Amino acid sequence: MEYIYSAMLLHSAGKKLTDENIKKVLTAAGVKTDDARIKALTASLDGVNIDEAIKTAAVPVAAAPAQPAASGDAPAGEEKKAEKKKEKKEEEVSEEEAAAGLGALFG
Repeated sequence: MEYIYSAMLLHSAGKKLTDENIKKVLTAAGVKTDDARIKALTASLDGVNIDEAIKTAAVPVAAAPAQPAASGDAPAGEEKKAEKKKEKKEEEVSEEEAAAGLGALFG
């Protein structure tokens, strides 16, 4: 993961993604570098529009439709609280899925 972070850091700083630059970033962060992994990363990112890849990976996942209440016994206030908790949980999953998608993109 450090290798991907180093590439993203270089990109955001406007620096060229070269084997040497990635190695410098990793070394400065105290990471023991592997030249084969660095070469594989730069080769896999060659020709990739990183800005477009980030935008694509950050697209939110559509939320599932709301489920109707199982029974009419619950008061309206409790139903609203349950729905808010469900929506919050769906948002958290969406953010995790987006992050996983970004990791897979550079994986």
